[in-house]
Amino acid sequence: LCISFTILPTPPAISPAAVTAVSINNEKVPTTEASLIYDQTGLEQFGLSKAAFDFAWAGYQYLLEHNQLKKQHILSICDFSQSSKKKRLYIIDLDKKELLINTWVAHGKNSGDEYARQFSNTPESLQSSLGFYVTSGTYIGKHGLSLRLNGADPGFNDQAYFRTIVIHGASYVDEARLKSGMYMGRSWGCPAVSEKESARIIQTIKNGTCLFIYHPSRNYLEKSKILNG
Repeated sequence: LCISFTILPTPPAISPAAVTAVSINNEKVPTTEASLIYDQTGLEQFGLSKAAFDFAWAGYQYLLEHNQLKKQHILSICDFSQSSKKKRLYIIDLDKKELLINTWVAHGKNSGDEYARQFSNTPESLQSSLGFYVTSGTYIGKHGLSLRLNGADPGFNDQAYFRTIVIHGASYVDEARLKSGMYMGRSWGCPAVSEKESARIIQTIKNGTCLFIYHPSRNYLEKSKILNG
């Protein structure tokens, strides 16, 4: 059960150049199409780094190759290297090369305050979990319409379903908080979004799309089985 939408200076960042070393099945991931999508959707001007997108693209390709995605044209990225004051959720239509939604998203209460700094796969940690997810079905719960997530990254988020890590609307994710000088509220580990936008977000990405929760954590980037084959 959950409650709770620029660059983090503390952890060592992974440069875009490092992405060329990311491989799937020991083969380098082609970057031409990724670069085209990144440029045409204008993701840079909306605050998403090329490094974050390239890692997302690499994992998306891995899930495609392993037949884990039912809806292949949608890629969603939560960039937790950014402040929670920023619109750090990006939902992209890969076929149309269009940024469909860019909005705020919360991180876990014990992951940090304005910035997410710590991550966990442990039940009751109240922390966000990094890595790749495949969206599942919806249900009506405590927070209304909610979207189940299946963690696809062993050791990093594969407890998400049992932790009830879901996408749901939350009153503490709202532009009014920024106008009051506050950062977004925090969840119990869920990537919670604005109540006003939750239905649209959930309907757009439900039933088998790729969601990537990113942070330039070397522990994750170097040990993720999805990113490193």
